[in-house]
Amino acid sequence: MVTPFAADGSVDYRLAERLAVHLVEQGNDAIVVCGTTGESPTLTWEEKYRLFQIVGDAIAPQAKLIAGTGSNSTRQAAEATNKVVKLGVSGTLQVVPYYNKPPQDGLYQHFVAIAQAAPELPMMLYNVPGRTSQELAPETVARLAKIDNIVAIKDASGKLDAVSQMRTLTPADFAIYAGDDALCLPMLAIGSSGVVSVASHLVSRPLKAMLEAFFAGKVAEARDWHLRLLPLFKALFCTTNPIPVKAALQMQGWAVGSPRPPLCELSPDLRDRLTKVLQDLDLL
Repeated sequence: MVTPFAADGSVDYRLAERLAVHLVEQGNDAIVVCGTTGESPTLTWEEKYRLFQIVGDAIAPQAKLIAGTGSNSTRQAAEATNKVVKLGVSGTLQVVPYYNKPPQDGLYQHFVAIAQAAPELPMMLYNVPGRTSQELAPETVARLAKIDNIVAIKDASGKLDAVSQMRTLTPADFAIYAGDDALCLPMLAIGSSGVVSVASHLVSRPLKAMLEAFFAGKVAEARDWHLRLLPLFKALFCTTNPIPVKAALQMQGWAVGSPRPPLCELSPDLRDRLTKVLQDLDLL
């Protein structure tokens, strides 16, 4: 979920609450708060904890809240993860440490330390090498999947062969989620469970229809949904996420504010492109 900001750049907690409730009403099973789309790098820990509390209270018990408590500091991530246990979150999202560029053994030790800090709390790994400069190898994922509370991964590597290998190496109850809307359907075909979505801000029901069609064996129907939504998937990544999705929400009347610096507003030419896609899908 995006993090709404007021005109002065502060977090708009009331709007965050309203948006989360709306997303659940549209069919989302869980809300990720303070992930990439939520601009986690520019949020303070105090802002994050307050968002976890407010959003969690707003959507319980209808949907789960997954708290983005990852960090490139193992100690900081472990402390934050331990702290959110008391907030009643359903699980945490743990990004591969960025900038440090640890080797695979370092990544393994990082995630194990966080898992041990809150053994009662399910953890979703987050592999996004385009942002972290380091990739979580399928073999490392397989090792981590043996830890009781490491139960899932959001994979935004864009590498279907690596995801296929990951699916081969991990137990069936280890959930793999697409981290890219455009790869949701292809990843379903190789054993993923769903998608941690950006586009669901705008097309929750069609996305859910695509998933339900696939799992019901109606692959052609799922493909038709995928192809219809593909222009939106691409438009929402025409520049750095969450710049386009925040612009799209503003066009729909959600006053989510501008991204925090160093992110910026969507350029006029890209706004025109996004507007056309939204109009074509009757989203405006």
